[in-house]
Amino acid sequence: MKHAYVFPGQGSQFSGMGKSLYESNEQAKELFEQANEILGFRLSDIMFAGSDEELKQTNVTQPAVFLHSVIAYKSLQEARPDMVAGHSLGEFTALVANGVLSFKDALRLVSIRAKAMQKACELNPSTMAAVLALADEKVVDVCAQVQAESGEIVVAANFNCPGQLVISGSIKGIEIACEQMKAAGAKRALVLPVGGAFHSPLMAPAKEELAAAIEATTFNIPTCPVYQNMVATAVTDPAEIRKNLIDQLTGAVRWTQSVQQMVANGAIKFTEVGPGKVLQGLIGKIYKEAIVEGVS
Repeated sequence: MKHAYVFPGQGSQFSGMGKSLYESNEQAKELFEQANEILGFRLSDIMFAGSDEELKQTNVTQPAVFLHSVIAYKSLQEARPDMVAGHSLGEFTALVANGVLSFKDALRLVSIRAKAMQKACELNPSTMAAVLALADEKVVDVCAQVQAESGEIVVAANFNCPGQLVISGSIKGIEIACEQMKAAGAKRALVLPVGGAFHSPLMAPAKEELAAAIEATTFNIPTCPVYQNMVATAVTDPAEIRKNLIDQLTGAVRWTQSVQQMVANGAIKFTEVGPGKVLQGLIGKIYKEAIVEGVS
């Protein structure tokens, strides 16, 4: 039986996250203070007592979820993953867990990524929408049809689990696509309260900035494979990991396919490490026989 450790992405944050770890664990406290110093502001204060609105800011949310997940993982005394994966932002945590990135380098990259994505959102007004109860292939087809007919950017961005996808693109493109998805049989197609088209070509300006930072960062040989969002397969080559991490910003999060591949390669037990239980729910829908637990 193989054991996979998985790490959540943006959207799992909550006020008070990590506070008990800070107060009860000396190593955790040191990492929080290191992060505050690296970032140049007291992220821990916002995590412990910030408002929901403060925590929703991309330049806060991404390092906050990353930091909480890394510290929760390092608090596990006997974590011996056979494989790791992370949903979007969570892939950076996965790469700390398997030794590819140091804590400091990963946090620096997450901060650069968050700021670059925020700037890209301001350059191109855009959004995302959840599509429920429509086959993956049909969602992809509708996106392609809307793009071809309207000239607007619309792509499938997050393959979360069967029957739950997120599409990403221009505001007009998403509005058209939502109507087309419902006409094609989707149970619901809801525009999400997000400020940008993550995992779409509209993130290209952020990709350039992140790529330069990633290329200048040391990537080590992993202690176990990482199942990356871009390819949904086991990756161990540092050069390939680096490329996939860059491409992820404008490419789709293939979470369904990643979990299916982990299962095909022997994973039975999945431990989600970080705030919330989002991935536990998704994994249970992708593979009903999975043993799923969470650590936060």
